[in-house]
Amino acid sequence: MQSASYIGFGGILALAMVAASSALSASTETFVNAPQPRVTAPVGSKTETAIFAGGCFWGVEGVFDHVKGVVSATSGYAGGTTTSPSYEEVSTGTTGHAEAVRVVFDPAKVSYAELLRVYFSVVADPTTLNAQGPDHGSQYRTALFPQSDGQERVARAYLQQLTASHTFTRPIVTRIEHTTRFYPAEGYHQGFLEKNPTYPYIVINDAPKVDALRRIMPNIYRS
Repeated sequence: MQSASYIGFGGILALAMVAASSALSASTETFVNAPQPRVTAPVGSKTETAIFAGGCFWGVEGVFDHVKGVVSATSGYAGGTTTSPSYEEVSTGTTGHAEAVRVVFDPAKVSYAELLRVYFSVVADPTTLNAQGPDHGSQYRTALFPQSDGQERVARAYLQQLTASHTFTRPIVTRIEHTTRFYPAEGYHQGFLEKNPTYPYIVINDAPKVDALRRIMPNIYRS
């Protein structure tokens, strides 16, 4: 996506082109009702942290902000080698980082397994390699970053379950990656969906994800 902080007249024209080119894909976008995970992790501490990469972090953060039991969702970068990366650096696709979201949650209210179900149902298309909607590049890959052995066990089991159940018609390419390093993105990226509900990219690509969460999983949706 194009950062709101760098939009001039040319940027407005570019956004108009993005909106036009994305309209068809947005109008035909479908979401899945992923199955309930069979494997879950026991509840341990009062809060846990999970990291998800699923394309533009505006939408990923926006969806998880609407999940009951989520304490906070922070946009940032994970999975690369550059220390303290900037948005401009990550956007080149050369740092190895993915746009990612760190989710702090209360496992007594929502489990990591349930967050995975949200992720695969409405956050990201796990069958497109290094691309989500109009965004292309390794920085937009889908990846799970388990923060404990228990999370990794649950994630691997759920990927196997989704494959066996043929939830998706194409192969799942979402990767499990290992890192505990997470670099928060610049302040203007935080809460972007909530602060900019009429921004064209949000309207076309991300608001439908939040609406899908409300429709598909009303029991865990919060306004």
